[in-house]
Amino acid sequence: MDRKRLPNRRSHEVISFTFRGRSYVAGVGRFDDGSIAELFIDAEKQSTDAADDARDAAVTASLALQFGCPMDAIRAAVTRDAAGNPAGIIGAVLDLIEEDR
Repeated sequence: MDRKRLPNRRSHEVISFTFRGRSYVAGVGRFDDGSIAELFIDAEKQSTDAADDARDAAVTASLALQFGCPMDAIRAAVTRDAAGNPAGIIGAVLDLIEEDR
């Protein structure tokens, strides 16, 4: 399995949002075809458990995307509550991206 490498310089979208009462900023990079290639998530308060978890989750999701896992497959796999809302930060970011499609 090969990883799709991204160019060093590329466009980047920024999304500000609140999840579980905390403010975050997500960065979204795309492949040339427009599909999601990478995620960056920063919490308002750095060096907190929430910030570390968000950053690590974004790296993990980015690697999955670059190795060919479709965004919709990740969205379908994340934990959701009984109402279908995401339980974690990656689900929240991917849902926001899906809403913008």
